Amino acid sequence: MTLELTADDQSMLRGEQGPSAGAAMNILVAFSNAVGAGSLLDITSAHIDGCLYHGKAGLDFVERLVEGGGRVQVPTTLNVGSFDLIHPGMVKMPAAEEVPARRLMKAHRELGCQATFTCAPYQTRFRPEFGQQIAWGESNAIVFANSVIGARTNRYGDFIDLCCAMTGRAPAWGLHLSENRRGRILFELDVADPEPSDGLFVGVGLIIGQASNDRIPVIAGLPQPRDEDQLKALGAAAATTGAVALFHAVGITPEAGTIEEAFHGHAQEETIRVTKTDIDHALARLSTVPDGAPLAAVSLGTPHFSHQEWMRLLPLLRDVAPGKGIPIYVNTGRATLTRLRDEGALDGMEAFGLIPVADTCTYVTSILERLDGVVMTNSGKWAHYAPGNIGVSVAFADMRDCIRSAAVGHVVRGAS
Repeated sequence: MTLELTADDQSMLRGEQGPSAGAAMNILVAFSNAVGAGSLLDITSAHIDGCLYHGKAGLDFVERLVEGGGRVQVPTTLNVGSFDLIHPGMVKMPAAEEVPARRLMKAHRELGCQATFTCAPYQTRFRPEFGQQIAWGESNAIVFANSVIGARTNRYGDFIDLCCAMTGRAPAWGLHLSENRRGRILFELDVADPEPSDGLFVGVGLIIGQASNDRIPVIAGLPQPRDEDQLKALGAAAATTGAVALFHAVGITPEAGTIEEAFHGHAQEETIRVTKTDIDHALARLSTVPDGAPLAAVSLGTPHFSHQEWMRLLPLLRDVAPGKGIPIYVNTGRATLTRLRDEGALDGMEAFGLIPVADTCTYVTSILERLDGVVMTNSGKWAHYAPGNIGVSVAFADMRDCIRSAAVGHVVRGAS
């Protein structure tokens, strides 16, 4: 298939709009040809997943664009970096790593990107709308935008997401196109839970991520979520254990009013029945320690804690009043943190061991004081990645049990 370019695309490709725009368009054209796109389409926003410092190549790429006078062409948010710029004293990082990590975050801002530094850009004022074409990186943000909002993006990785932002264009392929957004595999839930826990949504996400492969999953029988944070948790888990970029929850997500709508009138390729026992087994595999294990820390907010989640956490802290010296780290976006501080919501909360973390996440940056004990989390994504990333033992549970455990100093779950 021959890639059709507009006159403006061709002008950019020739470098007539600056060397950085030209470089970005050249890369985007090569990528589009590789995936078989027939044309490019306009995007309304981008989200860049390249702020985490992984080595000199990533920094060199962004700095080259800066040197060429490059600027993003659409509102562009930034994913987490390797450093908490708001609480720099918490980060344990050698100067040789800190300097390039800070520089990478700064270089993206010099391209005109917004200093959001959050994995949940949908919680900011840059949240897209239904049907908008966007180019987002970061797995949980992608699945949330496609599924919960109904915006349209593929899973864009480092550099391609930035090239889309620099040109304001994306290849017309994959999930940008309606015909590629239909469901392929059906998950029938048999859970009968009128007040579903956060863990149930995490468990469903883990299962569909592992079983869907490259097929778009449709979920029938999912209980009505309390809020979109439960859908956020489902999507993050599905994108962690698999390659899910879009799921349809019948009667809940915007492109799945009915099963027929979710499958675009086609028959499903496979049906998988999911019981409460299946979900319990999936969740059990997230924990590497049993109940009763001594606790070193709690880590919440992966993806970043929303304001609504904070409003559930803060009364819980006051009610349970943890006082065993167990730190409770909460990863959140700087915009959410600013709002909380303006509201006075965090006043005095450090007495309960609360430690807000912004701009990064505790499973990618060295922030936790102790790595030799058990860390408890309500995040399926954190529980999945942290043992390999930072070498900790993990206990997964709902938020209430995490705080109850911090109060007694060891892991407690449910009625234990």
